[in-house]
Amino acid sequence: MSFVKDFTPVALKDTNLFKPIKIGNTELLHRCVLPPLTRMRAHHPGNVPNKDWAVEYYDQRSKRAGSMLITEGAFTCPQAGGYDNAPGIWSPEQIEQWKNIFAKIHENKSFVWVQLWVLGRQSFADVLARDGLRYDSASDDIYMDEEQKEKALKSNNPQHGITKEEIKEYIKNYVQAAKNSIAAGADGVEIHSANGYLLNQFLDPISNKRTDEYGGSIENRARFTLEVVDAIVDAIGNDKVGIRLSPYGTFGTMSGGADPSIVAQYAYVLGELERRAKEGKRLAFVHLVEPRVTNPFLTEGEGAYVDGTNDFAYSIWKGPIIRAGNLALHPEAVQDMVADDRTLIGYGRFWISNPDIVDRLEKGLPLNKYDRSTFYAMTEKGYLDYPTYEEAIKLGYDKN
Repeated sequence: MSFVKDFTPVALKDTNLFKPIKIGNTELLHRCVLPPLTRMRAHHPGNVPNKDWAVEYYDQRSKRAGSMLITEGAFTCPQAGGYDNAPGIWSPEQIEQWKNIFAKIHENKSFVWVQLWVLGRQSFADVLARDGLRYDSASDDIYMDEEQKEKALKSNNPQHGITKEEIKEYIKNYVQAAKNSIAAGADGVEIHSANGYLLNQFLDPISNKRTDEYGGSIENRARFTLEVVDAIVDAIGNDKVGIRLSPYGTFGTMSGGADPSIVAQYAYVLGELERRAKEGKRLAFVHLVEPRVTNPFLTEGEGAYVDGTNDFAYSIWKGPIIRAGNLALHPEAVQDMVADDRTLIGYGRFWISNPDIVDRLEKGLPLNKYDRSTFYAMTEKGYLDYPTYEEAIKLGYDKN
């Protein structure tokens, strides 16, 4: 391996990126955030975080004291899942492993938030059928693509628009997962309402064709997300809750910038969060996926939406904002973003390949390349074997 070529690092130590900030009950010493990174290393059956590797993985990435880490998405219940090697946070065995992970992060004097994940139609209908589970979304038979439709029909598990009773059940499971997270030692949770997963499927007019109070208008499409927010806040406190949104995302065949009304949808959600904040229930943060990354499976620079910006959020939501998406190789964009004193920056793929990325960003050191082929492989390779800067120099990365 080698360092990234054709990239000139910039030392960011004198910017707001290295200014402390309070998020919820945590006092961060800098504003670099590890965003949720699905790694597909959990044990199957059981969706248990990897007993051999996961503690070390999070240990490596939390060594810089005062860091904020958001975990890979954790399923709130079996019905929320459908990926065999992604973790859950509903069973005692899962919770026990998360306790070990959280304890290690805290030992390093860093902080951890659990992303609560529900797949909806981004799951696999055949895997769900195998386990006796429904293939859920906002609406019946509005498939993401032909491949998903074929899986659903072949497995006799057609896409199911969840009922109001089932929405209530999902909310109960969100609440229990949040309680489990806090009981296991997490500092808070992030509600995943982005990237084409279930809550995003309700927000987006492409996937939501409902005619009840959860569909149709902007207000109705936001109802499920806001009910989840309110229920979790009531259960664990507003200062332990954040939310992730992707206004311009197209992953999972969401609208993105092609729909001129989509910013209005997210402005409404942010306005409702700010209204709650003014009533004394401000969330710890809002986490936005940048239009630089409309689909997380595309390589850096591909699929960027250049005709929109997340800047609109600042005029509505007055709390902290995490911005994530192809920013490691664009320190000039980061300098502009962190000029606003409420901003934190999520570094995803390059935190995978640079466990000491915070030090490198501070000092302007080169970055290790990542190996995309190992992002979701059930192996230690590409998970535990990326070197720190000092180790990389010893390995001759600077000469490759």
